[in-house]
Amino acid sequence: MKTRILKVPLAGKDDAALGRWASTAPDGRPDLTTWEVTTTATATGTDTDTDPDSAAVLAPLHEAAHLLRTTAVPVAFPTETVYGLGADATRSAAVRGIYAAKGRPSDNPLIVHVSDLTMLRRLLSSSSPTTTSPEEVDERDVIPAIYHPLITRFWPGPLTILLPLPSPSPLASEVTASLRSFGARMPASALARTLIALSGTPLAAPSANASTRPSPTAARHVRDDLEGKIEVVLDGGACEVGVESTVVDGMCEPPVVLRPGGVGIEELRGCRGWEGVQRAYGEEIKKGEVPRAPGMKYKHYSPRARVVLCEVGGGKGVGVGDVKGEGKETVGVIRTGGWAVAGGLRYAGLGETGQVNGEGDAGFVVKEGVLLGEDGSEAGRLLDVDLGGDVKGVAHGLFAALRELDRLGADVIFVEGVSDGDDIAAAVMNRLRKAASEIRA
Repeated sequence: MKTRILKVPLAGKDDAALGRWASTAPDGRPDLTTWEVTTTATATGTDTDTDPDSAAVLAPLHEAAHLLRTTAVPVAFPTETVYGLGADATRSAAVRGIYAAKGRPSDNPLIVHVSDLTMLRRLLSSSSPTTTSPEEVDERDVIPAIYHPLITRFWPGPLTILLPLPSPSPLASEVTASLRSFGARMPASALARTLIALSGTPLAAPSANASTRPSPTAARHVRDDLEGKIEVVLDGGACEVGVESTVVDGMCEPPVVLRPGGVGIEELRGCRGWEGVQRAYGEEIKKGEVPRAPGMKYKHYSPRARVVLCEVGGGKGVGVGDVKGEGKETVGVIRTGGWAVAGGLRYAGLGETGQVNGEGDAGFVVKEGVLLGEDGSEAGRLLDVDLGGDVKGVAHGLFAALRELDRLGADVIFVEGVSDGDDIAAAVMNRLRKAASEIRA
C-alpha cells in the first residue's frame, strides 16, 4: 500500500468553503446542533451549482470519507491539536485498523470525534448514530448537565469529555477498551468536522503517529511514521495548538482532569460546576489496569534520540560535562526562553556552517554548528532550536522540533522545561516527562 498525501487547498479560504452551522444561538454564537457541509450553496448562500472553490476543497475530503465508509483502513486528518488517525467508531474491523497501523496497545482507549451535537446525542441515546432524527434525540438532552458549561465555552475545541457508555452501545467495543465510558470531542477544525459529517459516522481517532513516537503536527510527520500502513493523509497544514486535547471526567465528585492539554485547569475552574476540578493525571496506572483516558499509561511522544529533560530550576543550561564521554555525537538542544544559545554549550559556526529549515509553519528553524569540548577541540555536531518564551509557541512547535532533530540524526536531545503551571504549560511538561529518557531536577 502506498501512502498518499492529499493536499486540501485551504489557503485564503474561510470555513464556509467546507461547511457552516445551520443556525445561531440566542447569544449570537453558532448553534452547535448541526454542522452542514457545503454542497449546492455558495459561501454567500446563493443557490447555484457547487461553488468551484468549495468543490476543490471538498474533493479530497469526499475521497477520504469514501474510504472511511467502505474500508477498514484508517485515514489521517488534521485537527487544531494534532493530526488524527480516524476510523468509523461503530465498526470493529475499522477500529482494529487503527490499532494495527499504530502498533497501539489494545487497552489504550480511543477518543470519539463528532461533527456536531446531534451526532453526539445520537450516540448517547443508544440508537444508531446515523439513523435517529434530530427531533427524536432533542426531546430530552442526553448530554449530562455538568458538561453544558464546558460545551458552551470550549466546543468546538481541544477538550474531550468522558461520558457514560449507553446500553446497547453503538460504538465498537475496541473503542473503549472494556471501559463503561468513552471520551468525546468536537474538533475546532472545520476540515475535521466536515470529514466526519461526510463520513456519516463518528470517528475514533488517536494521534496519527506510530505508537510511542512524538505526535504529528504536519502531514509529512504522519507519512514518516505510517508509510505503507494507511492509504491517505489529508494535508490541511500545520496544527494550531500542537498538543492533544484536555481530557476531563465530570461524572465523579469532584470532577477531574485526566490529561492536560489545550484547555488549562484555571479555564475549567471558571465554569459553573467546575470550580473544584482536580488533577488526576499524576496517578500511577497499575499493571493490568485499563487507563481511563489515552496517554495515561504508556511511554509516549518519544523520538529515537535519547531525550534529557531539564526541569525549570534545575540549572541554567547544559554543561560540557553532560556530553563528555559520549563521543563525537550529534547533540540537539531545544530552548524555551531561559537558556543561552546552545544551552550554554561551547560551539563554533552556529548558523554559518549551514542552517537547516525546520517545519517552517511550526515557527522555528534548526541551526547547525560544531560542538566544542573543554579544550576547544571538535567534540561533535550541534543542532540548536529556539522555541521562544511563549508557552503557546512552545506547545505549537514542540513535537515538530523533536521530530526534526530526530530526522537530522541527533543522538541526544537536551530540552529546557517550562514553568509547570495550570495552563497549556502543564500539557507541555506532561508530554516532555513521558518522552524523556532522563529527567534532571
